[in-house]
Amino acid sequence: MKYKIFIVLICVCLFRCKEKQNHSIDTSKNGESLILKHANGFEIIDFKNYKILKILKPWPNATQTYKYALISKENAAKTTFDKDIFDGIITTPIEKIVVTSTTHLPALELLNSEKTLIGFPGTDYISSKTIRNLIDNGNIRELGKNEGLNTEVLLELNPNIVVGFGIDGGNRSLEIIKKSGIPVVFNGDWVESSPLAKAEWIKFFGVLFNKETKADSIFKQIESDYLEAKKLAQNVTTKPTVLSGAMHSDIWYLPNGTSTEAKLLKDANVNYLWSNTEGSGSLKLNFESVFVKAKHADIWLNPSNYQSLETLKNGNQNHSMFDAFQNKNIYTFTNITGNTGGVLYYELGMTRPDLVLKDIIKICHPQLLNDYQPYFFKPLE
Repeated sequence: MKYKIFIVLICVCLFRCKEKQNHSIDTSKNGESLILKHANGFEIIDFKNYKILKILKPWPNATQTYKYALISKENAAKTTFDKDIFDGIITTPIEKIVVTSTTHLPALELLNSEKTLIGFPGTDYISSKTIRNLIDNGNIRELGKNEGLNTEVLLELNPNIVVGFGIDGGNRSLEIIKKSGIPVVFNGDWVESSPLAKAEWIKFFGVLFNKETKADSIFKQIESDYLEAKKLAQNVTTKPTVLSGAMHSDIWYLPNGTSTEAKLLKDANVNYLWSNTEGSGSLKLNFESVFVKAKHADIWLNPSNYQSLETLKNGNQNHSMFDAFQNKNIYTFTNITGNTGGVLYYELGMTRPDLVLKDIIKICHPQLLNDYQPYFFKPLE
């Protein structure tokens, strides 16, 4: 009898070992890639029992690809990992998350996952009413600054994942967190080169919460609304000339012609006066060159962080010499803020380029979008 029991136990052990082996991660297999129409900075490959998330471009000029295994709790318990080939093993759906940029927050809200947020660096910059309520109720902890996170508090919170934001990968706080065993995933939405590509990063968050279908549906609606507005703007017969930016320390900063901001202006079918320029950052020009080209510009958008005509003039008297200033045709997004001063555009604008585009179209082509009220942009008073 004892011999039979021993044989049964051996069989059970062999079966379990075989089951575990059958569920080991084999990266040589071909999985099904998630369809991304615009974004180039990440990939998601589905192998049924697990997924692989690749971050291809977390910051400009990045040379390393970061690879993560995403797996359910059930499958994780019976799966072996070659941890040397992954930058992190992430159990999904995420139950506790820390993000480090306000641009990450709208995706959480749209996916109805904002209650998983337990920490954020610089909570005063958050404008969302829903998330501000969570902060006020003590559900979200303050974590200091992105470049110097309060690692003691963060490790105490013990999130399932930290979604990082990096300029060059040199954040020492995030290195400490990774060494503690908490996966750190860099989000490179801001590096993308088009408005819709940036918005498509909602699919990145969708896979973390096992809400890929919902994320895809949300993005399709944003894309559809954006393209519909763009198509509408192509029917206009006149295109107003547009100036952007403002002076700081004798330098005028404004978007180059290949920037996301310039692409929004192009899709709104306006004559952005620097649309033919190129570059990886903002243009830096002297006043004379800007004045010669834009003195008679019809509309002035985004005059930096100036919040009134008076502060714009006080910032530099030369600002008042433009026709757009004298005609009060200047529009800004900096005056729409949350209760603690966070600018709504900086939080939501990247996720909702459809609203940004409609705002610009309404300002520059007021005969279009009759029932639409600008969401971010308001006249500079």
